[in-house]
Amino acid sequence: MATNTMATPDLFFDTLQGYQRTAALRAAIELDLFTAIGDGARTVPAITAACHASERGTRILCDYLTVLGLLRKTAGAYQLTEDSAMFLSKRSPAYLGGTVEFMAAPDVVRHFDDLAGIVRRGSIQKDESYVSDENPVWQTFARAMVPMMMPAAQAIADILKVANAGPIKVLDIAAGHGMFGITIAQRNPQAQIVASDWTGVLKVASENAAKMGVAARHSGLAGDAFKVDWGTGYDLALLTNFLHHFDVATCTALLKKVAAALKPGGRVAVLEFVPNEDRVSPPFPAMFAMQMLGGTPSGDAYTLPELTSMLKNAGFGSVSSHPLQGPQTLVVATK
Repeated sequence: MATNTMATPDLFFDTLQGYQRTAALRAAIELDLFTAIGDGARTVPAITAACHASERGTRILCDYLTVLGLLRKTAGAYQLTEDSAMFLSKRSPAYLGGTVEFMAAPDVVRHFDDLAGIVRRGSIQKDESYVSDENPVWQTFARAMVPMMMPAAQAIADILKVANAGPIKVLDIAAGHGMFGITIAQRNPQAQIVASDWTGVLKVASENAAKMGVAARHSGLAGDAFKVDWGTGYDLALLTNFLHHFDVATCTALLKKVAAALKPGGRVAVLEFVPNEDRVSPPFPAMFAMQMLGGTPSGDAYTLPELTSMLKNAGFGSVSSHPLQGPQTLVVATK
């Protein structure tokens, strides 16, 4: 059946030049441009002065950001949008600009320089993976991602109903910034948190625990998640943003280790980007698989049936899923 839709190369060129979007956003964050505009610098001369930049560069960058939808322009004056005011001004408690240091870090981005080669092989080289204990990018990640993860941490605490759970022992695996376990400790004054991660990263979690007033009930257990002895007797294990780095067999083996650390009736809470079974929706979780192709030897974005199968094969019983506000889903299973 004929249609009136005409072919256009717009998407091709927009995608081909996508690197400019990243560069523009990174430059604006580095210059504190969004903060300056939020503080009242609205014209090119005023923004130029506040950001210590050139007028030509400032004008072109601001116009480009306006086209992207990150700024508004009226009669030559620029304003923040609701999104940029919330997430890109340093005056906002939800500021996400720090995530650029991880998400656009050279160690992360360089893997996409030869994506065709990765597609041909089906994997990056193992020695090219940024998933390693000595890589400082993970400390950067831990410090940068707190504002982005806080809404999820609070939602998880609500879903798990930890506030009235009484004395509980919680294992926070690959804890990173530690906010998932720390939030539970804040909600439940009888909760004891054991955070497990590499030594350098645990320093960040410990710092955050002290800042949030739960250091006395927050301890660290350094080591590789696949090798470290967690002990036993846990009521809850947190496995957040971790399984996607590995293949199904490796994930299942790790989940068996988690199950062994839990009490009978204990729960594991898995936070992941979970695409639908068609693997092309919703957009963000579906596209996350590309990040894993370019950054890990065998990682992926797993569907709910795949995660359920892993959990069942690891010895867990009932499995429930809880979509969070945003692109992630919490999957809870009981031993």
